[in-house]
Amino acid sequence: MKIFARAARIAALITVALTLAIPAAQPVQSAELAKNLFGSKRLPAATQPQSIGFYSKGCFAGGVAIATDGPTWQAMRLSRNRRWGHPAMINLIERLSRDATADGWPGLLIGDISQPRGGPMMTGHASHQIGLDADIWFTPMPDRRLTPTERENMSATSLVNEKTHLVIDQLWSPAHARLLKRAASYPQVERILVNPGIKKKLCDTVTGDRTWLRKVRPFWGHDYHFHIRIGCQPGSPGCKRQQATTPGEGCDESLAWWFTEEPWRPNKNPDAPKARDLMTMASLPKECRAVLQAPAPVSEASVTVGPGIDAMAVARAEATGATVPEVAASQPATAEPALPESAPISAFAPTPEIGIPLPRPRP
Repeated sequence: MKIFARAARIAALITVALTLAIPAAQPVQSAELAKNLFGSKRLPAATQPQSIGFYSKGCFAGGVAIATDGPTWQAMRLSRNRRWGHPAMINLIERLSRDATADGWPGLLIGDISQPRGGPMMTGHASHQIGLDADIWFTPMPDRRLTPTERENMSATSLVNEKTHLVIDQLWSPAHARLLKRAASYPQVERILVNPGIKKKLCDTVTGDRTWLRKVRPFWGHDYHFHIRIGCQPGSPGCKRQQATTPGEGCDESLAWWFTEEPWRPNKNPDAPKARDLMTMASLPKECRAVLQAPAPVSEASVTVGPGIDAMAVARAEATGATVPEVAASQPATAEPALPESAPISAFAPTPEIGIPLPRPRP
């Protein structure tokens, strides 16, 4: 009998222990992934512009969207709802489109910038989380407005031979180099990521002033677009700066490494989950909770920036409830192309695979 009594007491203690353990485990199991929470937001946080955290682990508030069409740009992949950024980023893209056109480039095709409130994305990028990153296609803007279907399905052209990792000379032109030089000329731009083959082409062909090459960094992918990254902006005390680029043009042995076998070896653990697939809100700065809960603007149009409109002024006007600046109101309305029924607005839209391993995190 004593044995049975002792067994009963042990069983009771185990039951109590399991009962106490279950509530502690529930928050971990039920913690929703941050990519789902941020991906579900259609509009930005209507507060003062602010980037929070790091490029690959953060969020941002007070974002604005670049118009789908401008005189010197067209936005692509509209269904992803990734036309949003910190106002400084949107202003820079609009300026680059004008300056590049003056340099002889036909106009920009704009890829992903950020989600309305940043944060990790369902697909594609590790960075682009704090509104300070943007992708620009190497494909020149055509001399007509693309249809919504074309914007969803049109393929960008890779400039690089994936076997040799060198630029395809028939596709490269001096205009590509001028476009990258113009992008690097802005003080707020800290990095421009390109395929190693494109970096080598620049190192081999650029004459005269070569100081801007320091900002152009080789990285996997980026053969059909280049990635612009600007630094933390005023008013963002919680923004974590990136490490400064190394001195020099970057045309030395650090570039030669990209033309060895090592960078292109298959990932040893290709099935390992991406960081975005593990991030919960606990992984992000605590301020990102407030960003998620902040009110949205009255409409998308009220925070969409068209030609000649200062994005920072639009964001501040929305955050303070003031009237949109006269400069914005005086601009002619830009017609937003309607998406086809098969392409609803969704941050969960798939990102095309480029078939290049990414064994290292972004810089």
